[in-house]
Amino acid sequence: MHDIRAIRENPAAFDAALSRRGLAAQSDAILARDAARRAAIAEAETARAAQNAASKEVGAAKARGDEAEFDRLRALVAEKKARIAQLEEEARDADTELTAMLDGLPNLPLDEVPEGADEADNVELDRWGTPRNFEFDPVEHFEIAGVTPGMDFATAGKLSGSRFVVLRGAVARLHRALAQFMIDLHVEEHGMTEVNSPVLVRDAAMYGTGQLPKFAEDSYQTTNGWWLIPTSEVTMTNFVAGEIADGAALPLRFTAHTLCFRSEAGSAGKDTTGMLRQHQFEKVEMVAITRPEDSLAEHARMTRCAQAVLERLDLPYRTMVLCTGDMGFGAQKTHDIEVWLPGQGRYREISSVSVCGDFQARRMTARFRREAGAKPEFVHTLNGSGLAVGRALIAVLENGQQADGSVDLPAALHPYLGGRTRITAEGALV
Repeated sequence: MHDIRAIRENPAAFDAALSRRGLAAQSDAILARDAARRAAIAEAETARAAQNAASKEVGAAKARGDEAEFDRLRALVAEKKARIAQLEEEARDADTELTAMLDGLPNLPLDEVPEGADEADNVELDRWGTPRNFEFDPVEHFEIAGVTPGMDFATAGKLSGSRFVVLRGAVARLHRALAQFMIDLHVEEHGMTEVNSPVLVRDAAMYGTGQLPKFAEDSYQTTNGWWLIPTSEVTMTNFVAGEIADGAALPLRFTAHTLCFRSEAGSAGKDTTGMLRQHQFEKVEMVAITRPEDSLAEHARMTRCAQAVLERLDLPYRTMVLCTGDMGFGAQKTHDIEVWLPGQGRYREISSVSVCGDFQARRMTARFRREAGAKPEFVHTLNGSGLAVGRALIAVLENGQQADGSVDLPAALHPYLGGRTRITAEGALV
């Protein structure tokens, strides 16, 4: 949500920032609705003062037997009452229209975010690791001989349709080990608080993080009104909704491993083979709640936390700064971390780490006090994948594949696999 006062004070800057997002100027329409709302409220207050004054005089006119004045004043009170009701309705309508305008507009990019139209204009920050030089032609994860017994798309299709998978045996255990490894790393070394949160939430939670109302089609809703979370960003960020936090307790840092659900609206024909793009998947999410002056440093820190997972798994990656045209709705700035997938011969996104400023906090009314008695201020919120478990599974399988169809597994996962180090060409974990 945008600060209407900031738009009033500098509409040109607001429109310029929207222009960097590829959007037309909006300030004139927004300020017209804001002016209508404020005018209706001001006129209602004036009418209410006149009504109150007339009401006080009604009794006096009656007491002195001035029937004409008594009738005039009673008519004036009734007139003002009706006008106040009309003005309050006009103010409510203008406020609803203004809120709808602001709800549909994305966050404003920071000045340092590169300008661009789409992913082709993203800017590479750095790379880590060197893609392995295979002595054979590497294949995609679902084509590796040792993986095919444990990755069953046919049964998932029978149960649920396309974009689902059943994992079995060694592959299922590897998937579980990856999630446990990530959570342990974030809790024990990165100082995050582990969370187990619901995957069903109310409208208000989805609205608070920006999924509603604009992106309802991207998520699933139950028949009794709950929403299946697209990521635990929704739950963990909303921990502070409607709250006033103690500034001394910030930053708050959370991590959770949850199921996630996305309709993948608009992705028809993209990544239809394998398990890269699924309706149901698992993710280890990171969320931070900070003071405004600390959020950019926290963004850099969270990026390093996500990168550390890949480095421990010895998976080559690159980090990109998303351009203005490729950022998510609620982000001020985003780092995408892309892991090397030799089966595709390209880097693919495995984490997005975003700083949102006070955009979500305004929607949630999430604030903090710097000290006792101080005026509440909006917190800043951040979120990032740490990491997408299924995509990490794909990366581990593809980067560790061997010519005979077996897979060598990263040393960091061996303790989570009971000391086992590879998946054989027959699909056994040994």
